[in-house]
Amino acid sequence: MAVRIEKNESVWTIIHSRPEARGAMDPESAQALYDAFLQFDADDSASVAVFWGEGGSFCAGWDLKHAASLADAGALEPYEFPPEPAEAAPIAAMGPSRLNLSKPVIAAIAGPAVAGGLELALWADIRVMEESAFMGVYCRRWGIPLIDGGTVRLPRLIGEGRAMDLILTGRRVNADEALRIGLCEYTVPTGDARQKAETLAAQIAGFPQSCMLADRKSARQQAGLSEYAALQQEWHSSKNEVTIGIQGAIRFASGEGRSGEGV
Repeated sequence: MAVRIEKNESVWTIIHSRPEARGAMDPESAQALYDAFLQFDADDSASVAVFWGEGGSFCAGWDLKHAASLADAGALEPYEFPPEPAEAAPIAAMGPSRLNLSKPVIAAIAGPAVAGGLELALWADIRVMEESAFMGVYCRRWGIPLIDGGTVRLPRLIGEGRAMDLILTGRRVNADEALRIGLCEYTVPTGDARQKAETLAAQIAGFPQSCMLADRKSARQQAGLSEYAALQQEWHSSKNEVTIGIQGAIRFASGEGRSGEGV
């Protein structure tokens, strides 16, 4: 089974296991990952997901051996967008990369996260890279475009100039550079990405969830809005959390959480 879920209380680790193909994405894996993340998002007991590629590879992109078998013009029809937004975004060639989940995902990256694998890493909220891991638009060399969010999310994450460099050259980006340019948020020794990502996930899962999710939603949905509209959206989506947060302020005033305890 190429995809499985391991649960530790409210942290779910969703594992893609195709080490023989360096985690390359075939249709069966794409469907299984898509279903797994929808299951995570719908389960009230789940708070944070860790996305990990087993066997030392996060994802080497779309399975080119499968791609080589797609000779007709209708080969991508299963991945077409509907003309109007749907309740759940349609499956992508890379599986879940079009989903707009209501809860955070942390990518634990070992080995390659290239081409479509880079797009999956960009889809996550936080990226943890092992020191030997690397990213890159490797599909550039085969003439295969970024169609799973890469041209959208990469400029938003690291800026247009840096994104253009990576998109146009298709060059390799090692973990130290990825950290420096904001392409990942943490680097760890080789072999430690999953553990670090799960530790972060448990920390996030321990916070008051409705407030955290409101802030996450506002941060994600402000792109493309004017500053005023974004501020207005922030206020209307989060003002009810202030009432809940007052209870936290009362606990702080009584001495709880001083000097960063509990953070």
